[in-house]
Amino acid sequence: MRKNNKIQGLYAITDPALINDNDLIDAVTQAIEGGARVIQYRNKQASPELQLKQAQAIAQICKQYQVCFIINDDPQLARKANADGVHVGKDDGQIADARAILGSDAIIGVSCYNRLENALQAQADGADYIALGRFFPSRTKPDAVQASLKLLAEVRQAIDLPIVTIGGIKRDNARPLIEHGTDAIAVIYDLFHNSQNIKQTAQEFRKLFEQ
Repeated sequence: MRKNNKIQGLYAITDPALINDNDLIDAVTQAIEGGARVIQYRNKQASPELQLKQAQAIAQICKQYQVCFIINDDPQLARKANADGVHVGKDDGQIADARAILGSDAIIGVSCYNRLENALQAQADGADYIALGRFFPSRTKPDAVQASLKLLAEVRQAIDLPIVTIGGIKRDNARPLIEHGTDAIAVIYDLFHNSQNIKQTAQEFRKLFEQ
């Protein structure tokens, strides 16, 4: 069994460009009811007050549905909102710093981009999961570095942590990632760009893991 089995399946990431403030809670709820197993709150544009308000509201929903709740980049916000953990990138501080703020039980994820050595280092430093990508052209981060299925397979062989893949993932291109060892697929645009079909889209992503 891999270190943290809460990180699996559809990993939904919020985006204020796709979800306005009034629709955020409904969108997250639809994603969860459709099968999302992890929600990451990402909104660097909002004021600290709004971030805390939104994060606390999502935390309550995730607790109700027993879904893992991760905050992007901000361990202090994760602590204040009582989230399950935080996801950090290469410029967001060290794992140890986040651990000091959130405690030993927190789930800390690390972006490892397209480098096996980053994944090995993250595991050695005590990360709970790692993220690789982008794997496909991404609307959210079009200039992000490119990762390959070959890299994913190599990382899967080398580490015991859950792997999240990210970057332009859609229902019609996600299956090879699952076949090459990803535990979770992080989705933004293909899940949230159409507010009428979030639940249905989440269901379709969930079924990819059941094949």
